Parts: sequence; structure tokens; C-alpha cells
Amino acid sequence: MPEDDSKLMPRLIEQASTTVYDVAVSSALDKARNLSRRLNNHVWLKREDQQPVFSFKLRGAYNRMAALSDDEKAAGVVAASAGNHAQGVALAAARMGCRATIVMPETTPDIKVDSVRQLGGEMTTVVLHGDAYDEAAAHAHDLCRQSGAVFVHPYDDPHVIAGQGTIGREILQQLQTQPDAIYIPVGGGGLISGIACWVKKHSPKTRIIGVEPSNADAMARSLEKGERVKLDRVGIFADGVAVKYVGETTFELARELVDEMVLVSTDEICAAIKDGFEDTRTMLEPAGALSIAGLKKHVAENSISGRHLVAIASGANINFDRLRHVSERAEIGERREAILAVTIPERPGSFRHFCALLGDRAITEFNYRYADHANAHIFVGIQVKGSEEIDETVLLLEQHGYKTLDLTDNEMAKLHIRHLVGGHAPQAENEIVYRFEFPERIGALAHFLENLGDHWNISLFHYRNHGADFGRVLAGIQVPKEQRQQFCTFLEELGYDYKEETGNPAYRLFLG
Repeated sequence: MPEDDSKLMPRLIEQASTTVYDVAVSSALDKARNLSRRLNNHVWLKREDQQPVFSFKLRGAYNRMAALSDDEKAAGVVAASAGNHAQGVALAAARMGCRATIVMPETTPDIKVDSVRQLGGEMTTVVLHGDAYDEAAAHAHDLCRQSGAVFVHPYDDPHVIAGQGTIGREILQQLQTQPDAIYIPVGGGGLISGIACWVKKHSPKTRIIGVEPSNADAMARSLEKGERVKLDRVGIFADGVAVKYVGETTFELARELVDEMVLVSTDEICAAIKDGFEDTRTMLEPAGALSIAGLKKHVAENSISGRHLVAIASGANINFDRLRHVSERAEIGERREAILAVTIPERPGSFRHFCALLGDRAITEFNYRYADHANAHIFVGIQVKGSEEIDETVLLLEQHGYKTLDLTDNEMAKLHIRHLVGGHAPQAENEIVYRFEFPERIGALAHFLENLGDHWNISLFHYRNHGADFGRVLAGIQVPKEQRQQFCTFLEELGYDYKEETGNPAYRLFLG
């Protein structure tokens, strides 16, 4: 996109503001009082979860649909979406009497798929295809070529960008002072480029800060390299921003207008969902809480205080069964729980002495199994008040002779070991351990086992389903040394994301 075109976007946003409110509302800009007090800043949440489809996406979708000619409406539209854009297109199709085919990844939460069908009614057909947005989009383009329908892009279209840009217009109207920074979730880039186009024209000193998951950071990598970078794999916990390749138009706008990118972990997103709930009593979806996670991290890392900071709460379409995973990880993401492996003497009273040493720190989890007559290895969760207290607790235990390993950031320990503490298996010869991740859908586990086949014996296996997130497997496999190269080749051909964990200290301590 030529640089001068970015100066045309505010005019398109002005025009969009006469269109989008046919279906959208001017969402509230609420003061997040708990976050403001904790972070010593004025934190504001732009409540796009208040939209009729519980997401900002209907703004851009409807604005693009409103620009269709009569012939294009007659030909119908096709869209690809992880859910929120799809709802906007479905609603627009029903309002305009235009037929729509929506292609959604098979990993899309049921709540979004059902909502699309309800909003679109008879005018909308839902097709489930692929594991992530990019595969769904490829299939959608095939359908367009076959039918002559118009593809309604979820982010890389001037009318879509302009529709999302009306959020920036509302923020500057609602906030009585110019915001110091606006934190915006980034997937394909439509939301951040739209908001940036309006805000940088009317409040140029406001910093535009994009937030991405650390395992879906296509925009951050692209801006760093100076050209669009395509990711091999993306994490789909925050499914609303699970994009391998940002848009061409949105990238050019972001390169010109975005000041900074912040990357956050799954645990930090889970903690932000909890923060959003405590301030609004609304359960944001992972992508919807992304900006809160980025704001918190950016404030902490840069010692920011006394500023007016806005976070876009972009959506609240979350499956209820995903809350189990969110709840489990929120305290760790907030650094309110430490996960430790501690070696204590194997004798009566050891656990009582250990608890006494912790004082008023509450134990949130305790896993133990007898290993030998001398020592016991325990997996313990301890309530803390921050990273400093984690370090203090580890130091306290070691000073009293307890060998202690901090597992708070050990992904394998948090996902699997805490459910597997059960002792060593010396008879499991030639065991190597791998952690696998694959997009969750019906039959995914059976498909994984079928691919693994009967070439090597499975000596350990733990599987966790997190409700439309990744399916996660920890597998111990007995592979003789002379077959290791053959096994590595097999893993590459398997096609799943994997990581060897044989050397992971949590495995070696509890299971190896």
C-alpha cells in the first residue's frame, strides 16, 4: 500500500461511521478500577465485548458488505474466519438478504460456530475446514473461484480496516484527555491499522502498541524484518489472532504507524482474562484479553505510572469448558502461584516440618509418591505475591537444606508432570520423552495414535484436552539407540509440533 494511502484511511473511517452503527453500538470506555489501582495508572477498557456479536469484528464486516454492488450481492459472499468475523458477515448477510458461505477452522469453539448459524439463518452456510485460519482461507478462495462469489476478507481490505478504525474515533471522543498509549490485539492487523490511522492523525503523541501471543507473533516478526514473515505454526489458544501471515495492506500501515509490539505468554493471557473479569464481571476470550496482558507487561517492564492507558477488550466469545485451563493457569500468569520440585527426607514428620517452614504461605497443590528410603521428591504449588516471593521461597528452602527446583515456567511440568507424579520406571529401557501438540478436534487423539503406529513401545502417555485449544500429549517411547535417526525422521513426517523433553529436570526428577 503506498504511504500516501494511509492518509486516505481517516476519510474512509469517517464514511464508515455513517454505516457501522446500523448494526454496531458505540461501546463503553470503562475505567478498570482494580487494574488502575494495582498498576498505578489510569487504565481504560474499550468494551467491544458489548457488541451484538460480542466482538468488534462486525464493524469491518458490515462496512465491507455495505460497499457491495447489487451484482456482487446477487453473487453472494464467502468469508473465512475463526469465528468473530464470521458472525459479523453472517449478521450483515441476514440484514442485506445476501447469501453467505462462511469457512471456519475445525478448531473453532462451538459457541462461535453456533452463533454464526443463528445470526445468518437461512442466508448463511457454515463449512468447517482446516486447523487454523490460513487453511480455512485457502478453501474459501477455492469456493470463490468455483462460484464467482465475493471474498470478504477479515482484515486485509480498506473497508474492513475503516470499519475497525471507528473504534479509534470513539476512544478519542470518549476520553476527555488524549490517551498516552492504546494497546491493541493483533492477528492479521485490521484492528490495529484501523485504529492507528485515525488516532495518529488526531492524537499523534498517542503511542500505538500491538500485542500478540508469543507463539503467534507474525506481525512482530514482520515489523522486525521489514517484510511480511509467514509462520510455520501458530498457537491457537488465542484463536481470534491465530494467523500465520499478516495482511499486505495492514502490514504497510502498521510499519508506518505502530510504535511498538509486545509479546505475551498463554499464562499471562489467562491472568488477563481473570483481571478483565474482576473489573467488568465479563469473561473475555483469550484474544479479547490479549491487550490487557500486553498493557500489564509493558507497564511493568518500563516502570510506567500516572498515564492514561487504553486496552481494547476485543471479544468475549469463549467456550465454557476452556475456563478450566484459564483458571488453572491464571495464578501462575499473575505470579501468585509458584510450582516447585522439592527434595525432602523420607521419614515421618518431613511434610509437617516442610509446611512449618513455609509459614503463612498457603500450599495450593501437593503431589508425592515414595521413591526410595532416603529422599522423597515432592511437586508442590505455593501461593505467593509475585516473582520476588518465588525467589525468596526457593532461597528459604535451600538455606534449610531442601534441594529446590523452580518449575513455575516449565511448560511440561505444568501441563503433565503435576498429573503424573508416580515414581520412576527403571525397567523402561531406552526411554525418550517427547511433548506433542496438535489442534484439538474430534478424533484427533485417535489419529495421533494411529500415526504413531506400533513401531516403538509407548512406556509413558499423558493426554490433556483443553476445550478447543491444543491437544497436548506427553509420551515416553522406547527407542533403541541404533533406531534414533529413523525415529527422528518419523517425527518430521508425523506433522505435529513436538519437543524432546528427555532432559527436562522435572521428568528426570519424578519419572525418569
